Amino acid sequence: MNLPWSAAAGGALIGAAAVLLLATIGRVAGISGITAGSLRAGKGERAWRWAFLAGLTASAGLVLWWQSVPEASPRALLRDALPAWQLMGAGLLVGFGTRLGNGCTSGHGVCGMARASKRSLAAVLVFMACAMLTTFLVRHGGGPT
Repeated sequence: MNLPWSAAAGGALIGAAAVLLLATIGRVAGISGITAGSLRAGKGERAWRWAFLAGLTASAGLVLWWQSVPEASPRALLRDALPAWQLMGAGLLVGFGTRLGNGCTSGHGVCGMARASKRSLAAVLVFMACAMLTTFLVRHGGGPT
């Protein structure tokens, strides 16, 4: 079930979560920073990070359950997955890009753009250009579809 309001509702919830996190504890909702900090931050900083990540993971599971999306079942995801070496390579490239860009799409695209950060604008423009190039190459360059 992919209703037109689904994307708007999801965007509103992401925005609300980002505003609440900034307003309540003064932190930016950049997932890569939250994830990295969950492993290396001081003891007092880890609890909210793990709670945020657990809520993020649980909400994805709830949406899949609520919408009963058959193509998103664990069996379908494993059946349609790329080979493990490609998934690991993609993960490493995303991690490298996140470190190189000093943040991820949520940090720059949601929080940084809302704060009118020039660095985030530059990062989002690079993200979008790379996404468009990748889409073009996959669709027209003979890569996996």
